[in-house]
Amino acid sequence: MSESGSNTQLRDAALKASQRSDVPSFIVMDVMQAAAAREAIGRRVIHMEVGQPGTPAPRAALARVGQALERDTLGYTLALGMPALRERIARYYLEKYGVTVEPERVVVTTGSSAGFVLAFLTLFDVGARVALPSPGYPCYRHVLNALGQVPVPLVTDEASRWMPTADHIDKAAREHRISGLIVASPSNPTGTMLEPARLAELIAACRRNDVWFISDEIYHGLSYGMREETALQHSDDAIVVNSFSKYFSMTGWRVGWLVVPGSMVRPLERLAQNLYISPPAVAQVAALGSFDGMQELERNTAVYAANRSLLLDELPKAGLARILPADGAFYLYVDVSHLTSDSHAFAREMLMETDIAATPGIDFDPERGASYVRFCYSGGASDIAEAARRLRSWKRLQR
Repeated sequence: MSESGSNTQLRDAALKASQRSDVPSFIVMDVMQAAAAREAIGRRVIHMEVGQPGTPAPRAALARVGQALERDTLGYTLALGMPALRERIARYYLEKYGVTVEPERVVVTTGSSAGFVLAFLTLFDVGARVALPSPGYPCYRHVLNALGQVPVPLVTDEASRWMPTADHIDKAAREHRISGLIVASPSNPTGTMLEPARLAELIAACRRNDVWFISDEIYHGLSYGMREETALQHSDDAIVVNSFSKYFSMTGWRVGWLVVPGSMVRPLERLAQNLYISPPAVAQVAALGSFDGMQELERNTAVYAANRSLLLDELPKAGLARILPADGAFYLYVDVSHLTSDSHAFAREMLMETDIAATPGIDFDPERGASYVRFCYSGGASDIAEAARRLRSWKRLQR
């Protein structure tokens, strides 16, 4: 080998990615890529993998953006977001939940993803342990790991309705000295929700153990019978994460928000200034306009409800009868243990043979997820009906 080749090898060995970047992939995005490859060769794929509405931003949001493009520069905003948007979000809490939130406590973020990063950095030091339910949204643990923090899984099951309990918190505080708990209700991937009494119990357990309670509420607005409550109805110390992605049908616009205690606003603002400067101005304009499109959004939710009912009726006919309670969001988490012990291979086979893209449960639960698949039903009614037809005729389910 030449001297230059040897030097190149030595340099490549020395210059490598950091250990904190060694996080697992977000598998749903890998499935999305595989589905795109199928579409590139002319296949009609039904997307039930990624959790996003099949509808665009509300017309009122698009109209507001059109006006802004004509008259505004759309430069940097304040790091915490446009004052008008922060005020409108605060008013939303009064309208929807009857809770008074000062606009100063609202922080607009570049999607809820940036909200999680800002919250975790503001609340937790390197090495801090943060509890989260399993199964659960994979990026919680991946982001925590990347930030040098330690996710502590709380194993949930049918007996706990796939949600953590106060006993989980007491035990995790005692055995792992957790500094925080993050819970989503409605949940991704299960769609289950916290009953109001359980939410209050979890917040009380966090309070007595000096643990931050982080409430992921990005699927609020998407529930089917059970009443939604925000953590702010029980505590001003809770950290609430929300987004315009799901109910507001604005995933690609990348705009979300936090509600935090007043004492956390300035520390969080300093981080936001340095990490992001500000959320995208045009997305904030759209978000402000979306509040004028609530009737349209409610019509979207009615479609999800119909899709949910159709699948709950049709999936058992296809041999997929073991479905977790689906209180909200737009997911069904289906037990396929009678069909496979490898949900990743099962989902890949489904894509190749039926052109239905779904997410293997190992994305949400590395231990038990090999027995589950998540189906997202946020697409159009005709697509969901077609997916049900394809599954009923899939030979893999008829063996």
